[in-house]
Amino acid sequence: MTQSERRTYLISALLKEQPQYSETEIPKGEAEQKILLRSLFNIRMPIPVSGEFSKVQDEYLQEEIKLKGVTDIADLQPVQDGIYLWKGDITTLKCDAVVNAANSQMLGCFCPNHGCIDNAIHTYAGVGLRLECAKIMNAQRTAEPTGKAKITRAYNLPCRYVLHTVGPIVSGVLTKKHCEQLASCYRSCLELAEQYNLKSVAFCCISTGEFRFPNDRAAETAIQAVKEYKTRTQSEIKVIFNVFKEIDYNIYRKLLGADK
Repeated sequence: MTQSERRTYLISALLKEQPQYSETEIPKGEAEQKILLRSLFNIRMPIPVSGEFSKVQDEYLQEEIKLKGVTDIADLQPVQDGIYLWKGDITTLKCDAVVNAANSQMLGCFCPNHGCIDNAIHTYAGVGLRLECAKIMNAQRTAEPTGKAKITRAYNLPCRYVLHTVGPIVSGVLTKKHCEQLASCYRSCLELAEQYNLKSVAFCCISTGEFRFPNDRAAETAIQAVKEYKTRTQSEIKVIFNVFKEIDYNIYRKLLGADK
């Protein structure tokens, strides 16, 4: 199958699962097809798929990530001992684990084509990630607490694992509790990574954006939590602060002394 044929197959299969969309015509343009496919991935409930679907999906997503370009941590230079700063798409980063800023439902973002990292990670990992998260949550039988972490396979992402953590939501004035909860997200992810003998972890900007944690205070909290953990435990785990927006890149560069 060509990439175009894979995309058409996946769209057709996903439309058939949704009776209300069964008469939807597949657009001819590649960009429009990609938008529709991502939307269908996003709204799909965690239900099993056929072996054929999985095979085609995996081939398609791995090729899409390859086309975007994979960045290996081995090719990055640390800005401090064991600490890296990288601006780019976290779904293209090859390291032991990437951190997903999840919500308390822990099933990924169901909003079609939403710009959050939860949406991106679940889209490019594939439907298997939502299925695994659903199994975890069904066993837990309660919402995921703020500041904790769970680990799953990464499926079609170039990393090996995904660490899912729920950051604090800032609905008004930033409080000490918000900062403590955010710091707990970083510690919990690092502790879980150590349990699985992971050597490198890439953190996104947890709780910024939709959760409205101020970008500068989030970065300060993240760096402090990571450094305190590494000092206290003598951990040699490599930490990548992954940013996507220029504002966060500039904040982290200044705080990490990368401009010196």
